[in-house]
Amino acid sequence: MGKLTKVGEAALTKIRARMAAWPDVEERESHGSPAWFVGKRQIVALGDNHHGDGRLALWCAAPEGMQAMLVESEPEHYFVPAYVGSKGWVGVRLDRGLPWGDVAGALERAYLAIKAKTTTRRGLAPSPPPPPAPTRARRPTMK
Repeated sequence: MGKLTKVGEAALTKIRARMAAWPDVEERESHGSPAWFVGKRQIVALGDNHHGDGRLALWCAAPEGMQAMLVESEPEHYFVPAYVGSKGWVGVRLDRGLPWGDVAGALERAYLAIKAKTTTRRGLAPSPPPPPAPTRARRPTMK
């Protein structure tokens, strides 16, 4: 696996924890980088200065139309990745302060996009994503 920076290692730890929520997702190396798969279909890859591009980023499968929407609305956080951008995948910058909730959302959309394709081909309905991590409830204020 390619050498990751300290920031890349920290991101990888969080990404692994999120991807582990789906029992049918497997982590494997792809082209020297950490990547995640559902069966034989890749859903996400992590790149840390991939081919000298200076980015710490995820390349994520995405539902149709999502790439254009994200890249046009937030180009500082999203980009069209090389090789898979023509297939609708979206690049997610991890080095520009994007909130973790947005990153987790991109991972979930990638999972659902590929899971839907693999289960539809087999005549099955896709399984729902796992529930979000619990958050502390705020106490209601009295007026």
